[in-house]
Amino acid sequence: MANVVFYEKPGCINNTRQKRLLEQSGHQIDARSILTEAWNPTSLRPFFGDLPVAAWFNRAAPQVKSGEVVPERIGEAEALAMMCANPLLIRRPLMAVGDTRKAGFDEAAIAAWIGLATLPSIGEDCPRTDPEPCP
Repeated sequence: MANVVFYEKPGCINNTRQKRLLEQSGHQIDARSILTEAWNPTSLRPFFGDLPVAAWFNRAAPQVKSGEVVPERIGEAEALAMMCANPLLIRRPLMAVGDTRKAGFDEAAIAAWIGLATLPSIGEDCPRTDPEPCP
């Protein structure tokens, strides 16, 4: 069992499902708002590990969906500055267990990291079907 600091967008349906899966797997969740955390490049960067910069972005963020922000054209320093200024751009959830940080909800990676119960897959895609994006 792990104590997981879980940075989410409050009210996000998918983040709620992800937290439930972690809890059903025996983990304790310390849920925090990704929107109100005082992010800076030093505190944010460790969550992305060796992921390519484009994978750091929330693909459902309005600026990404509209094409205003093109993650593949952005470097590390610029991405971190943008995300600190606008946390909706950050891929969710961010999770911390001890000194390890992760971004996104790759179930296989999380199972290998801290363990997950065998339940139906929930993934990262927003389940909302209305035209308003799930940023």
